[in-house]
Amino acid sequence: MNKLVADQADGLRRLLAPTQARVVAVAGMGSGAGGTTIAMNLAVALAGQGRNVLLLDEHCPAEGSACEVWDIDPLGSLADVAGGRLTLDGAEVRAACGVRVLPAPPGAVHGAGNDPRRFWYDGFVIVDAAFDREGRLSALAQGADDLLLVLQPHPSSVTSAYAGIKHLQRAHGMSQMRFLVNGVVDVQAARQIMNNLAHAGSRYLALSLQPAGWVRFDPLVADAWRLKKTIAEAFPASHAAIDLRRVAGEMDGWPWRAAEPQQAVA
Repeated sequence: MNKLVADQADGLRRLLAPTQARVVAVAGMGSGAGGTTIAMNLAVALAGQGRNVLLLDEHCPAEGSACEVWDIDPLGSLADVAGGRLTLDGAEVRAACGVRVLPAPPGAVHGAGNDPRRFWYDGFVIVDAAFDREGRLSALAQGADDLLLVLQPHPSSVTSAYAGIKHLQRAHGMSQMRFLVNGVVDVQAARQIMNNLAHAGSRYLALSLQPAGWVRFDPLVADAWRLKKTIAEAFPASHAAIDLRRVAGEMDGWPWRAAEPQQAVA
């Protein structure tokens, strides 16, 4: 499919979509990859660009989750909203940065209740996705318009991420994923990693692996965490915050992933 036809098909899908909300699931490929950090910072960057943003926290109430870092305590969860026990306004909490946050424990909601587009009609829904013990995604994350995988620019992390990508493809039948390289020191090396991984996905997995860019290593991330903030909030002029705003600014232009059948989750 050439670019013109692809763009036309993408535009038609958006036109016929029941809402204009875009759901993006963000998942860290391995311990320390920074999935939650990227999810939170992209949400902050999007909110700073005037977008309506809801962050669904699959890790809450674990240490290091968005709710824990921002020190917020929502009154309800996605299950409460989906079940009609609470309205979204009654369940979520708005963080100081303007991002609305709602816990979304995996497995608590089934069927159509997993679709946040039922109550979020415009802007972005960022899912801070958690893997189960078998390395599978929740139905909520599977149903996202985009799956963004976060990895570090180290050989062991890239190797582990590639193995995880193969597992996700087998488990969920996905034909398209995006990935972001986090903690980059050498931008040129990060570009090479992105090219190699995208090529490997196409050649060996028949999988579209789309690079979403990189975020440079920045020691201010740890300082921001101690302040109970993201680096995009605490240090907006930092290298990492600049990179995150660039990625967030490009998200509207991502071609939407074609609908794929969800695999049953035991």
